[in-house]
Amino acid sequence: MSKPTRTITAAVTAAAALAVTALSALPAGAADTAPLGRGGLAWTACPGAPADSPQRCAEVSVPLDYADPNGTRITLAVSRITAAEPGLRRGVLLAVPGGPGGSSLDLVKGMAGRLPQSVRDRYDVVGFDPRGVGRSTPVSCGLDTADLTMVKLRPWPAADGSIDENLATARRVAETCARNGGPVLRSISTANEARDIDSIRRALGERRLSAWGVSYGTYAGAVYATMFPERTDRIVLDSNDDPDPSRVERGWLDNYGRGIEDRFPDFATWASAPDNPDRVADTPAEVRPLFLDLAARLDRAPLPWPGANPAELNGNVLRETLLESMYADARFPDLARLMLAGLGRRPLPAPVVPPEQAVQNTVAVSVGTLCNDVRWPADPAGYAAAAAADRAARPLTAGMPVNVMPCAFWPFAPAEPPVRITDRGPADVLLTQNLRDPATPYAGALKLRAAFGDRARMVTVDSGGHDVYRANGNACGDEVVTDYLITGRRPARDVFCPAG
Repeated sequence: MSKPTRTITAAVTAAAALAVTALSALPAGAADTAPLGRGGLAWTACPGAPADSPQRCAEVSVPLDYADPNGTRITLAVSRITAAEPGLRRGVLLAVPGGPGGSSLDLVKGMAGRLPQSVRDRYDVVGFDPRGVGRSTPVSCGLDTADLTMVKLRPWPAADGSIDENLATARRVAETCARNGGPVLRSISTANEARDIDSIRRALGERRLSAWGVSYGTYAGAVYATMFPERTDRIVLDSNDDPDPSRVERGWLDNYGRGIEDRFPDFATWASAPDNPDRVADTPAEVRPLFLDLAARLDRAPLPWPGANPAELNGNVLRETLLESMYADARFPDLARLMLAGLGRRPLPAPVVPPEQAVQNTVAVSVGTLCNDVRWPADPAGYAAAAAADRAARPLTAGMPVNVMPCAFWPFAPAEPPVRITDRGPADVLLTQNLRDPATPYAGALKLRAAFGDRARMVTVDSGGHDVYRANGNACGDEVVTDYLITGRRPARDVFCPAG
């Protein structure tokens, strides 16, 4: 499953590493005589960090159940890099990570490292491990290693289109997570993440909070801005989720079908460039049929791939690599080299296997969020019909985006309905969005823009990939966001930034 949605992409890439980062909060009781912060937090050196690291760490205690504030409590690991110019300090900029299941705790290597100095001068940049993640009170489903492979976590149909194995996997994962996840897993939801964010605000001693949310963090940030509008300052939402309250995460998985179609032409152009050492075809028009033919061939005759999980290069492994490679131009070579290996022109690359503990944690948080936020349909026949239609309409993703997930068999009903994003609140939201985002496509971002109404403005960048601000070198888009964070000036109307 984030990660049978992009949530699990986080598990096998950056989120997996972040979930086990050494830059974490000290265990409860380990803080020594460190001075208390503005809001009473004990900030300590982050274990494993260099002695001269600007980052400090602490823990925030929050209720397991906000309806029972005096009951069981859990901890959230937080980190902070204070404003470089105290005389210019504006307040706190909270980095809200993607996923669900991602982390922003390691600010030095993560989101804070992307910020321009002018923003770092004015804000204490704060990161955190969300509820259940990493060094916060963690969760795990204890899944079998075989169920942690991406071609199972995302529901890729079998070569003949059957979803029987997907149904079995979804049921098994749901039952295992429900049995092993415990009360913390059942408490995970986007609404509770918004409440946790406000608990972090209070613990920091701040009256209002600015935030920069990326990917799933845009939905968490939007929910926070809706539930606590009077506590927001400057909100930047980057690579935006469709907020449709009847579907939320179920709709995000579906959006992969459109997003990959939007993005693939960028790869085709790159993969056929004459000066490209990883060139796979002579013209862009040849790349798509070559990919589809190779995937079908590998469906019929997989290649052994020792050390990988699964230990073969099959059609769905190639399709999964396509999906993950579309996130950034820098990942295009991963797909091209695997295609060349499948065509017999290159050896297979060394497999990359992330730490199992990190993947277990990210998968559990992903399942908890996806299944606790909204109820999913339970009829297997409906999923089979949808997958068959999608395979015909969008062969690059082969039915996966509309296929069954563990949430179809989740035994717990959502504790509350998804939050409906509205235009009620201060005009303090700025969205930034790539035109050709494979995971959070432009069409979905427009729906979040519409939901916020005049409360928001949107900066659209003529670029491909996932992540916008300080991620793809578009000076126009970066300047609008930076100016808003520094001055509070939003554009009078939505902005379009051309490529480059």
